[in-house]
Amino acid sequence: MAEELLSYQGFAYVYDTFMDDVPYGEWGRFIAEVLREHGIRDGLVLDLGCGTGSMTEYLAGLGYDMIGVDASEDMLEIAMDKKEESGHDILYLCQDMREFELYGTVRAIVSVCDSMNYILKEEELLEVFCLANNYLDPEGIFLFDMNTPYKYRELLGDNTIAENRENCSFIWENTFYEEEGINEYDLTIFVEEADQRYRKYQETHLQRSYEPERVEKLLKDAGLEVLGVYDAFTKEPPRADSERLCFIAREKGKAGKQ
Repeated sequence: MAEELLSYQGFAYVYDTFMDDVPYGEWGRFIAEVLREHGIRDGLVLDLGCGTGSMTEYLAGLGYDMIGVDASEDMLEIAMDKKEESGHDILYLCQDMREFELYGTVRAIVSVCDSMNYILKEEELLEVFCLANNYLDPEGIFLFDMNTPYKYRELLGDNTIAENRENCSFIWENTFYEEEGINEYDLTIFVEEADQRYRKYQETHLQRSYEPERVEKLLKDAGLEVLGVYDAFTKEPPRADSERLCFIAREKGKAGKQ
């Protein structure tokens, strides 16, 4: 299996089309509510694994000074187009989240749409958490979501999903490797071009399933204080059939691994 972090290519250009059911507004309102609860009503916020910038734009619209980090140049190109259209003052950086660098600290770090599941090694997930802790202001907030083992095992694994839209379509074949905890996505994408012919793209994406208790342990090992783990973007406790969990942690010193 490949070790490099995912870098969207062909899928980047249809990502927003096929992710149009993601409730960015609902998630954004939840994030803003959590940040306000901790006194963060403005200032610098990092969107880690920002993709095409949908959440980055939403939070910028609420008055936060946004930084977006993503490893995909293609995704960031689309994010830059959105920035030009909105006029928001957003700084985008093309960086691998396992070794991201900022010019200083931020008041909060957020990461949505299971970006953390793309970190395939536990020690690298710990490093991401350590970097988050390092770049947070004192008592800054780190909020992110992850797909659950239940979702990979029961809903995605060994299933095929296909969607057809007006100008594009995709076939999404899943294979879940239980022993390794890895879900492999084989994507075949067809995109209509200006001459009405379709270009075919093929990509393989990998995500890892993490037990929530292990994620909490890694957060603590990185020097962060775990404030809560919730079912998706709610304040409800996790269920056995939760598909997505939201983790909220707080900076409590820089004693984690550097």
